[in-house]
Amino acid sequence: MKNVALHNLGCKVNSYELEVMQQILQEKGFHIVPFDGPADIYIVNTCTVTNIADRKSRQMLHRAKQMNPNAIVVAVGCYVQTAEEAVKRDDSVDLAIGNNRKKDLAAILEEYLKRRDEEAEGKLLSPDKTLQNTTVIDINHTDEYEEMTLKQTAEHTRAYIKIQDGCNQFCSYCVIPYARGRVRSRRQEDILSEIKGMVAAGYREVVLTGIHISSYGVDLDGGRTVYEGQSLLLDLVEQIHKIEGLERIRLGSLEPRVINGETVERLAKLPKLCPHFHLSLQSGCDETLRRMNRRYTTGEYCHSVELLRAAFSHPAITTDVIVGFPGETEEEFAQTKAFLEKIRFYEMHIFKYSKRAGTRAADMPDQVPDTVKTARSNELLDMERRQSAEFREYYIGKEVAVLLEETKEIGGKRYRLGHTKDYVKVAVPRAADEDLPDAGVIVAVRPESVLKGDVLLGNLFS
Repeated sequence: MKNVALHNLGCKVNSYELEVMQQILQEKGFHIVPFDGPADIYIVNTCTVTNIADRKSRQMLHRAKQMNPNAIVVAVGCYVQTAEEAVKRDDSVDLAIGNNRKKDLAAILEEYLKRRDEEAEGKLLSPDKTLQNTTVIDINHTDEYEEMTLKQTAEHTRAYIKIQDGCNQFCSYCVIPYARGRVRSRRQEDILSEIKGMVAAGYREVVLTGIHISSYGVDLDGGRTVYEGQSLLLDLVEQIHKIEGLERIRLGSLEPRVINGETVERLAKLPKLCPHFHLSLQSGCDETLRRMNRRYTTGEYCHSVELLRAAFSHPAITTDVIVGFPGETEEEFAQTKAFLEKIRFYEMHIFKYSKRAGTRAADMPDQVPDTVKTARSNELLDMERRQSAEFREYYIGKEVAVLLEETKEIGGKRYRLGHTKDYVKVAVPRAADEDLPDAGVIVAVRPESVLKGDVLLGNLFS
């Protein structure tokens, strides 16, 4: 039995895939241990979305080798796909596996261990089978979805469900289409089967995730997409809604263009759907959006938000914003700030533009200095904190439904924490002699104040 330690970097898709890889390893008899301790094998599920992600991936690989120089260090995922030569030269990496072979991780490891043992014993006679310093396993993209099925997750009440992989958008700043390949959609029957299994295991909420879920179905059944109406994504959500025992459906990041009249009308008929919509924006300036190749205008984005707010009561609208994109002038940044104030988001994820080799934006003129990016980022972070607090405080004094998730100590007191359907975190006091419903139960709560930061404090509603 080999002790294996796993570490994840990056997005929710990576998290999902790491949990499946851990599940497969356990089924094969590997023993899972914490990453910060001794192990025979270290596996790092890497990320490459920014230069910082690349650096963190390298740091974790080097840290693993330092913890045990005799261990097998495995690099998996997006950084491997985009930096093959750098990975091959990295003395810390023994084995590198592309995104398309994650489901085969256990089998690849078993074969690698067998070959290593044979080589050590002098039994390998064929030179082409001799292990190199770094063995790279298949980083070519495929046209088919790599089926992986999750049976359990580290979270006790919420399960992330991967429904597609890849992206066809090719935004001018983004390296992910090169790391993940083109859109591959998962079969509806496989998604429904996985969700039914998770519900049977006690999970009450699912989050549909992928690299670009708005493109779900573009490669299936004639390629019907949300942009053209009658989308397979909406069909899928409606089928998921029929699953007995499932309480909540949450959607991952969506393109603003998918929010049209038909989409909103169909979604509004689904009581289990959480009114929490992450509409990726990136900039509030039309000229900047054009350079980014984002394929929509601020006017179209605003219309999508208006449709959601007309159909849902106080929906949570969240977004991503990039500051310091090449050519972003003070005037363009001012337009972005004004647009963000106009929309008023629940949460904004603010990113400083990161130059990625191989993308069009990397060669654009008028690159913005880091000091300017930092100053602009700080301005938007201040705005984000203010708008987010205003959104949460709306619920003080109102009855909300909270899915209880965990018990946590805050300021020396114990609380049961959970989230509302629009992803506001709420804490309910838990005295030593008081029984609260267990995790996985939805209760009515009346928030009364702000407990700490982004957490509201409330009591059970009666």
